[in-house]
This record gives sequence, C-alpha cells and structure tokens, in this order.
Amino acid sequence: MALYIRDDTVDDLASELQKLSKAPNKTEAVRRALQHELDRIRQEVPLRERVAKIQDKFRARMGSNKPNFDMKRFTDEMWEL
Repeated sequence: MALYIRDDTVDDLASELQKLSKAPNKTEAVRRALQHELDRIRQEVPLRERVAKIQDKFRARMGSNKPNFDMKRFTDEMWEL
C-alpha cells in the first residue's frame, strides 16, 4: 500500500526525515518514526511510579521517621552558645 500524504508540512517533514535517516523512501521513514514513537511510549514509566521510586530511595537514606522530635527545642538549642 502506497503512502499518500495530503498535508504539505507533513510531506516536508517526511522528506527531511527520509534524508536524515537515510531511509530508502518516505514510507520507510514514516514507519520507522512511528515504530520509534510507539516503543518510546510503551517503555515510558508513569510519573507516579517514578516519584514513588525517588521517595523510596529517600526514605531508605533518611532512616525512620522520628515523630517525637521537638523542633522548637532543637531550634532553641541552636541559638545557645
């Protein structure tokens, strides 16, 4: 099946991609671009998972939470010489 591009801008982009990627024709250039984009999207890790991973690393480095920590006392002690 032949590739017919009606939009001049898209046709220009396909031509440029063909030249830069050294694809044998526009159809192959577009096929590669579409495949590349699909692969990229499929491998993308959702933001929620990326943030959770960072939070887990942070918690592992910081240790356990100290709920009985008295911030006022700590701050007052910093001013004492």
